[in-house]
Amino acid sequence: MFDFVRNHTKWIMFFLVVLIIPSFVFFGVQGYTQFGSAENATVAKVDGQKITQGEWNAAHQRRIEQLRQQNPGIDAKLLDAPELKRETLEQLVRERVLFTAAARQHLTLSDDRLQRELFEVPQLAALKRPDGSIDVPAYKALLEAQGMTPEIFEARVRQQATLAQVTGGIESSALASQAAARAVLDALLQRRDVQLRRFDVQDYLAKVNPTDAELAAYHQANQAQFRTIEQARIEYVTLGLDSLMTGVTVSPDDLRKYYDENISRYTSAEERRASHILFNADKDMPADQRAKAKAKAEGVLADLRKNPGAFAELAKKNSDDQGSAERGGDLDFFGRGAMVKPFDDAVYAMKSGEISNLVESDFGFHIIRLDAVRGGERKPFDAVRAEIETQVKRQLAQAKYAEAAEQFGNTVYEQADSLQPVIDRLKLAKQTATVGRAPAPAASGVLASAKLLDAVFSDDTLRNKRNTEAVETAPNQLTSARVVEHLPARVLPLTEVQEMVRERVRQQQALALARKDGEALLAQTRQGADGAALPAAITVSRADPQNVSPALLDGVLRADASKLPAVVGIDDGQQGYVVARITAVQPPAAQAPELAALSPRIAQAWARAETQAYYEALKARYKVDLKAPANAALAQP
Repeated sequence: MFDFVRNHTKWIMFFLVVLIIPSFVFFGVQGYTQFGSAENATVAKVDGQKITQGEWNAAHQRRIEQLRQQNPGIDAKLLDAPELKRETLEQLVRERVLFTAAARQHLTLSDDRLQRELFEVPQLAALKRPDGSIDVPAYKALLEAQGMTPEIFEARVRQQATLAQVTGGIESSALASQAAARAVLDALLQRRDVQLRRFDVQDYLAKVNPTDAELAAYHQANQAQFRTIEQARIEYVTLGLDSLMTGVTVSPDDLRKYYDENISRYTSAEERRASHILFNADKDMPADQRAKAKAKAEGVLADLRKNPGAFAELAKKNSDDQGSAERGGDLDFFGRGAMVKPFDDAVYAMKSGEISNLVESDFGFHIIRLDAVRGGERKPFDAVRAEIETQVKRQLAQAKYAEAAEQFGNTVYEQADSLQPVIDRLKLAKQTATVGRAPAPAASGVLASAKLLDAVFSDDTLRNKRNTEAVETAPNQLTSARVVEHLPARVLPLTEVQEMVRERVRQQQALALARKDGEALLAQTRQGADGAALPAAITVSRADPQNVSPALLDGVLRADASKLPAVVGIDDGQQGYVVARITAVQPPAAQAPELAALSPRIAQAWARAETQAYYEALKARYKVDLKAPANAALAQP
C-alpha cells in the first residue's frame, strides 16, 4: 500500500487538488470547522429563525462586560452562574420576538423621532446648542471614547426605539380599573379581627422520643441535609509587607535622623488669630486716591497708638472689609499661607497683642493686631519612636518587595513539591486552613480570595499535591498554597450526625402532634363553637402584623372571609399549627394616606403585567421554541 502511494504521488496530489480545493473555495476553511462546531448548535427558534450557541455566547459576553463596567468589583462566579446565562438567552429571545413583531407591523422610526431620542440621552443633551443643533466634534469625541462611531450608535438607538414601539402602546395605555385597583389596595391594607389558638412545637417536644429505626429512616430519606461541601485541608504561605518587616532592623541613630528630617510631621500646625482694619487702595487706583487712603490709615493708626483698646470700635467705623468690620475686624484663626504674603509675613512676625504699622497689599493698607497664637507644639521623639520605627520598616520592606516577590514566585514554581524551600528562603510562616471552592461567609484575608481558592481546586493542585502559583491576594501580597488532604463532598454517616438527626426527628414528630391537636380543635370550632374557648381577638394587617409571623399573617389575610366567622387552620412553619377564627373584616379607609401612595405603583405594576401578557402572546404567535435546557451552560470555546 505504501509503495503504491510513493509510486503514484503525482496522481494522488492531482486528485486532492481537484477534489478538495474547490470545496474550500465554496465553503471556506472556516466552514469546515463550523460543520461540527458547538457554536452552530441551535439553542432557540423564533418564527423559524435560529438562535445559535455562538450568538448566545456573544450576547452573554457583552452582558458580562456591561456588568463589569457598572460594578468593577463583581464576583466572577456570579457572572458565570447558569441563572445569569439563562437570563441572557431569554433576553436574546425577547429581542428577536420584538424584531419580528416590528417587521410584521411595519414599524419604523423617522429621522426626526431619532433626533428626539438622541437628545433624550443625558450626555448628548448637554451637547445641544441654543439653535437646536448638536456640537458634532464633541459628539464624535464622546462616542469615540466608548469605541463607537455615530453610525453605530445611531443604529443602536434606532433599533431600541423601534423595539420599544412594539410594546410602548400597551404599556402607556394600560389602565387598572377602579375595581381592580381597589381590590389590590384592599388586599394590602385590609385589617382583620382574628382569634388565634396556637399549638406550639415547643410544647410537644417532651412528648416524643424517636427510636433508632426512625432516626435511620430519616437520615436515609434526607441525605442531602447531611452532605458536606467539597473541601481541602491546605497549608499556605503569604509574602507581604508585614512579613518582610519582621526581618528589618533599624538602628536608633537612623530613627533619630528620620525624626529630625521629618520634624514637620510631628509638629502641630501653628495658627494665629488676628484682627485688621482695611483701607481699600488696590494697585490700579489713581495715585492721589491711594495717597488719600494711606493718609486716612495713618490717622487711624495714630489714634490706635494713643488708645489700643479702641481697635474694635475703629474697625467697625473705618474698615472697608465689611465681613470682618462687623466683628471688630476679627479674622478668626488661620494657618500659615492662608492670607496674601505681605499680610501673612506681618502676622507671623508679630507678638501676641501687638499692633502693626501699616501693611500694604494688593487690597490696600492694613492695620493688624495679633490676638492669639495656638499650635506649633512638637511631639517628643520618645512619644513617636514606635510610629517612626513602623514607618521606616514599611518603607524598607516596600523597597525589598519586588525582589522578594520574584524569589517567592520562582521558588514555589521551581520547587513545587513543598512550601518549605520558600519558607526557609524568605523566613515566612506556614499557616493551615480548611477551605471550600468558594470563600466562607466569615472568611477574611487571603482565605477570602476567590483567585487563591480557584488555584487550590485546580486539577494539578488537587491531583498532584503541587504548590499553587504565586497568587496576588491583595496589593503587595502574594500567597501560595498546597493541598494536604482533599475532602470530596460526602454524606455524613448517621454515627457522626446522630444528635442532629435526633433533634430534627423530634421537631418533626412534635410538629405532627401539634397539627393533630390543632386539626381536632379546628373541626370542633367549625361545627358551630362560638369561639369562647379561643383567646381574645386581635386586629392584624400587613401594615400592623401585631408580632404575627409572616406565614401566619399571610394565612389569615388569604382566608375566605365572605362568610363570618371564618375558621381556618394554618401551618406556621416550624413554629407549629394555628387555628384562626376571623370575626370581622375592616376595609381600609377611603382616604387613607396609603391609598394615595400606592395607587401610582399599582398602575405601573398593571402596565407591566399587561405588557408581559402581550409579549407572551407574541411568543405564542411567532412560535418561540427554547431548545436549551433550563440549566444549560454556555459552550466552551
